[in-house]
Amino acid sequence: MTDLSSTPSNSLLTEDKRTKKRNAAERRFRAFGLGAILVSCLMLVILLISIVSNGASSFKQTYMAFPVTISQEEFDAAEGSILKTGAYNKMLQSALTEYLTTNDLLGDATEDDVKNMISGEAAADVRRLLLANAAVIGTEIDFNLLANGRIDGYFKGRVTRETAALDTKITGAQLDLADRMTEDGSMVTRFNWSFFTNPDASVQRPEAAGLGVAILGSLYMMAVVLCLALPIGVAASIYLEEFAKKNWLTDVIEVNIANLAAVPSIVYGILGLAIFINFAELHQSSPLVGGLVLTLMTLPTIIISTRAALKSIPPSIRDAALGVGASKMQSVFHHVLPLAAPGILTGTIIGLAQALGETAPLLLIGMVAFVKEYPAAYSPELGLFGEASTALPVQIFNWTTRSDPAFVERASGAIITLLVFLLMMNALAIFLRKKFERRW
Repeated sequence: MTDLSSTPSNSLLTEDKRTKKRNAAERRFRAFGLGAILVSCLMLVILLISIVSNGASSFKQTYMAFPVTISQEEFDAAEGSILKTGAYNKMLQSALTEYLTTNDLLGDATEDDVKNMISGEAAADVRRLLLANAAVIGTEIDFNLLANGRIDGYFKGRVTRETAALDTKITGAQLDLADRMTEDGSMVTRFNWSFFTNPDASVQRPEAAGLGVAILGSLYMMAVVLCLALPIGVAASIYLEEFAKKNWLTDVIEVNIANLAAVPSIVYGILGLAIFINFAELHQSSPLVGGLVLTLMTLPTIIISTRAALKSIPPSIRDAALGVGASKMQSVFHHVLPLAAPGILTGTIIGLAQALGETAPLLLIGMVAFVKEYPAAYSPELGLFGEASTALPVQIFNWTTRSDPAFVERASGAIITLLVFLLMMNALAIFLRKKFERRW
């Protein structure tokens, strides 16, 4: 007779050696996974702190405020030469020296010290003002003009008195004068809106460099990518998923689409250089060429994500539409496609975000040009097709190649701006997915 009260040696309530070993392996795997997540988060935090600490100061800029009298007699006597930038430099130097002397701020600073404290872009700003409004000639105007990049770096901690002693572009007397002007209120550091509106500046004027042209060029290229990649990618996906026969030809196409999604982006730059510039003879460095190259690069991503969204729709939706008399095309466009729209939009936005951050293909098609002015006076047609332009990631690359530390600061600020755009696009993708997503 069997004793039912006795516990078998292989009871599920008792862990044997194999079970203990398996549970221990599972705990180790969970620990490794948690550790990997923590290390990834730590590296991300370190990266963000590094970028923000180096680039946050680029959103502030030092300005000096003082009155400038634009003499009608000097303008008439110059017989037009006053329209040259050099004449405005002398005018600003004289006005600033007079202001400092009147307010007992000059100290032991020389005229050369005063001259070098003003940004070279300040004269160009005054010149543009007079060319746009000649009525201000003969009046006194209170200007807020850019200070020199070294003075700006002094207030941001990038320039110290120790480094100034070794720098030929700044002197201790200028730093003393900057301190006195700050106490007087004639020199302030405030938020730099012009960082988002100004075009690029020469290597001698880092304080005037901005992202205006780069942002406009990126918007042009994203418009081209959106207008071409979305309809072509969605149409190709619908055909392959809903209408194409499953044979060796479609298998080859699917394999090649998957391979194209993994091709390095620089290959697309070589392809764009060969087809759009050398063969089609489109304007080098134009946003149109950049948009076409990024369209080629984005298409595989959109096709793959769109096909995945179409596959996620239950077959019962198609069968129900066909059962009530709808044609194949009606079932796809009236039922399947609207239900797959959240996934399609999400994939499209992610593809656009990927294209927005690409640099290598744009470098190969020549979008590294120094662009000082906005293209074609804000004309979308000429700016899109015929004018040289740049983009945010290329502008970042361009600034990092310059030796002045102020451009490194500007590059970090541009990285922050680019990251904000990417976060906004990804947040929009998440919002659209959550808003229109349906669970089956």
